[in-house]
Amino acid sequence: MGNLTFTLQEYQEAATKYRKDLLMLPIIGIEETLKFMTGRPGIRYKENVAAMSGNAQFAPYKPSRRTDYNLNLDFRTLETYFGSVVANFHPNSAVSTLLGAIGATKGDGQMQTPTAKHVLALIAKSLSESLNNAIWAAKRNANGDTTNDLFDGFDTITENDIRDGKIAREEGNYLKITDAVTTANAVDIAKEVLFSLDPRLRAQTCYMYCSQDFADKYNEAYLLTHAGINYNNQYNQTVVEGSDGRLILCPLANKADSKFIHVSPKINMLVGYDQMGDMENVMVKEYEPFILSYIATMFFGVQFESIDKRRLKVVELGGSSAPAEGGGAAGGGGEG
Repeated sequence: MGNLTFTLQEYQEAATKYRKDLLMLPIIGIEETLKFMTGRPGIRYKENVAAMSGNAQFAPYKPSRRTDYNLNLDFRTLETYFGSVVANFHPNSAVSTLLGAIGATKGDGQMQTPTAKHVLALIAKSLSESLNNAIWAAKRNANGDTTNDLFDGFDTITENDIRDGKIAREEGNYLKITDAVTTANAVDIAKEVLFSLDPRLRAQTCYMYCSQDFADKYNEAYLLTHAGINYNNQYNQTVVEGSDGRLILCPLANKADSKFIHVSPKINMLVGYDQMGDMENVMVKEYEPFILSYIATMFFGVQFESIDKRRLKVVELGGSSAPAEGGGAAGGGGEG
């Protein structure tokens, strides 16, 4: 293909022409997590979201009956924060990386000749990795310099609501597991979570957002405790036993260091971004010789639509219990 270079003007034209595509790439890049949640485009700064409930009900027919209807709105604020990135890159190095990626897929057929758009797309997509990693653990710090500082992640929101008493045992949306999760008790812990759910939450199809480690231990524990049952014909269990297929295990790489398991329907887990306004932008500038700057701005944030026990259950894992007598790990009450 020979030498492949692009001028600053070509990069700038590509950034302008493909602005919407380049802004969308970081969102597409978090699909690993977003496919289990609900994306909310068009959110710029703050928007109130709410779950509605009321107390009116049908009763035997009486023309004279009148009832005051109390409409309860559980308002929460989905806030997207305005973030920016200035990523300096060496054009020749970026092109070399791009050509290497193309070379690895030559067997799939001839690709069109790379353009400046492809180089910018390579940079834009790489930004999604930090967004995906921050979904749970991010903590807003207006003076910070990383994606973890841009917004409050689901775990941070959870901790704030626990502190404020909004997520609590008394509210029916919180459960504390004091025992460390092991291959001996993971199934029992998962069942304890299942049995603790409000019946209206349990009746819905929900995800159990957890770490891969918890899912692995659940599979190992299931193998040990259900080896003799004829329907146990596979190792990877995708749902919690006893949930009638409604509680789906959802191990996520970005949950690896989380001390929480969240149980919720997909519609309750909101990921906000804009993608519709003109405040988000992509541009390329040259501030020093041989080095270009990829400059982008975008809105991003997450929130639970509701933390009502009918929509959410938070499970806090202790994980620090001492080994049991004889060296075994403390369990949550194993079978047999």
